[in-house]
Amino acid sequence: MTPLDRLRARAERVGSPLCLGLDPHPGRLPDGLHADLDGVESFTRGVLEAAAAEVSAVKINVAFFEAFGSAGWAALERLRRDVPEDLYLILDAKRGDIGSTAERYAAGLLGHLEADAVTLSPYLGEDAIEPFLAYPDRCVYVLARTSNPSAASVQELGAGTDPLYLAVARWVAATWTDGRVGLVVGATASAELARVREAVPGPGFLVPGVGAQGGDLTAAVQACNGAWAPGVVSVSRGIAEASGGGDWQRAAATAASELRARMREAVLHSGTSAAAAAPSGGSRE
Repeated sequence: MTPLDRLRARAERVGSPLCLGLDPHPGRLPDGLHADLDGVESFTRGVLEAAAAEVSAVKINVAFFEAFGSAGWAALERLRRDVPEDLYLILDAKRGDIGSTAERYAAGLLGHLEADAVTLSPYLGEDAIEPFLAYPDRCVYVLARTSNPSAASVQELGAGTDPLYLAVARWVAATWTDGRVGLVVGATASAELARVREAVPGPGFLVPGVGAQGGDLTAAVQACNGAWAPGVVSVSRGIAEASGGGDWQRAAATAASELRARMREAVLHSGTSAAAAAPSGGSRE
C-alpha cells in the first residue's frame, strides 16, 4: 500500500481524519518529567502510546528534537521507530531551499527517517519541492494559509486578483495533480479554509489549529479531504497537554477519543466518507 492508501484505510477504520500532533516543548511538560531531552522523549512516547489507537496520522514537529543537537536527532529516530506501521507519519519541518539543498533535506526526512510526508514552504518554487517527490509515493504539504496569528500579514497580500495564499493553492493544484502534493490550511481561518477548498477541490489538506488554537473543528473536517487524496486535521496541545498532572497519559487518551468522536460526527453530518478521495480530479477556477 502507498502512504496515501494507508491513510485512507486508517481514516475509514477509525472514522475520522484526526492527526496527533507532537510538539513537545520542554517548558510545558507535565508533572514528574524534567525539562530536558529525556523528558521530551518520555512525553512524546507516552502520548503516542496513549492516543495512537484513536488517530489516523501522526505529525511530529522536528524542531523540538533538532534543538538538542545530535542527541535530539537520535531521540527522533527512536520515536519514529515507535510509530505504528499503519499510521501515516508527517514530519513537520517546513523546509524550503534550492534544489541541491532540498535533495539533502529529502534524504534525511524521507530517506533516513522514512516519513510518509513532510511540510514545505512554497517560496522557492518547483525546484525546492520536486526533490521530495523523487521518493516514490511520498507526499508533501505546502504552506498556504497557516494558523498562526500573524499569518495574514503576508499570506493575504495581493497576488494578481488573489491573495497570496490562494495563488499558492492554485499553483500547487495546477502543477501536481496526482494527490501527493497537499496544502497546509489552518482551521483558525475558517472563511479562508472554505475559499481554498472551493478553489482547489483536488489536493488533500493538512489542517492545523483545532484544539488549543480554537479553530473550527467541523469546518476543518468537512474541508480536509480532496478529490485526489484524503486529508488530516491535526490536534497537538488539545491532546498532548490535556493534563499537566500525573494523569497526563490517561487525559491524552481521553481527549483523543473525544476528538475522534466529534470528528466522526462531523463526517457523518457532512454526508462524506472520513477518507473520501478519488483517483483523479481537477482544479476549479
